[in-house]
Amino acid sequence: MTTIPSGSAPTSPPPDREPLLTIHAAVVLVMAAIVGATVGVLTFFSAGNGAAALLAGLTGFGASALGLDKVVGR
Repeated sequence: MTTIPSGSAPTSPPPDREPLLTIHAAVVLVMAAIVGATVGVLTFFSAGNGAAALLAGLTGFGASALGLDKVVGR
């Protein structure tokens, strides 16, 4: 039986696995989502067509994700 000395808090063991996304990937995806949402909203306000806005937003997301991956430092 293991006892913990009084006055010391138990420490958690280090994680056994790596995170699902790296910080770089998370930053790129969040920024690409912001760009895609902005493009989609502006397209909807301009054209008034939801389908065109969705396609423009998804295209903006994909293109900006590719570009931001090269630009954002690792």
